[in-house]
Amino acid sequence: MIKNGEKNAGNLSSAKLIKKILITQPRPETDKSPYFELTRKYEVELAFHPFIRLEPVAAKDFRKQKIDILNYTAIIFTSRHAIDHFFRICEEMKINVSQDTKYFCITEAVALYLQKFILYRKRKVFYGADGTNKSMFDVINKHKENEKFLYPGSENQQDNEIVSWLKNNNCEFATPFMYRSISNDIKELMLKSEYDIICFFTPSGVRSLFDNFPKFKQNGTKIGAFGNNTSKAAEDAGLTLDIKAPLPQAPSMVSALEKYLSATIKKK
Repeated sequence: MIKNGEKNAGNLSSAKLIKKILITQPRPETDKSPYFELTRKYEVELAFHPFIRLEPVAAKDFRKQKIDILNYTAIIFTSRHAIDHFFRICEEMKINVSQDTKYFCITEAVALYLQKFILYRKRKVFYGADGTNKSMFDVINKHKENEKFLYPGSENQQDNEIVSWLKNNNCEFATPFMYRSISNDIKELMLKSEYDIICFFTPSGVRSLFDNFPKFKQNGTKIGAFGNNTSKAAEDAGLTLDIKAPLPQAPSMVSALEKYLSATIKKK
């Protein structure tokens, strides 16, 4: 449940006090997910509940943005959702993306997801070394000459660090939105249980929390965030971050949780 302030961060000295972790994404489709290894190893309970849902932008509405996809030679992807909706729009509009198009991805996992849609060639698919925006910028910087960038995403995520970098580096680019992030109703979920850790994966997920609870106070709840933009959204909302990913030693949220839980046990 939403905590009333009786617990503060200083009280959390052992993993035994971490009983419930809320993952703000759908439950994995298979029990072989590494998330479930955490439940066995650290005797914690994981709850999965998406804080947002995605609403596709129809092709007829996309056309109103007056962006010709074929005019762009490079595409920046920061999520699998963006990949799904980009190729959905292309299919609906009967657009055949050039085989020479370059793809710049935030992580290797996002890059590999492209195999669902294209013939994967390393000479045209690039990703950052550690999953940070900076490492992706380093890669883009090596290949940005004469490229026109398309950065597709959600309607409400375009004003971020990536857009600022493209502007500051005088890149020609467009930021079409191809889906909308809608906040789910999470009031019942949050009121019926008390979570010791809440893990966010998108800025929209953070926004959903405050859409549902405008006066939310952290009160000792540990907050995890995946991605620079998610971390920034959480901190801008006044939350204190305890768990961050991706990092060199924690490339995924699972590994970040593992690292945090392991360190917490040692403090016992």
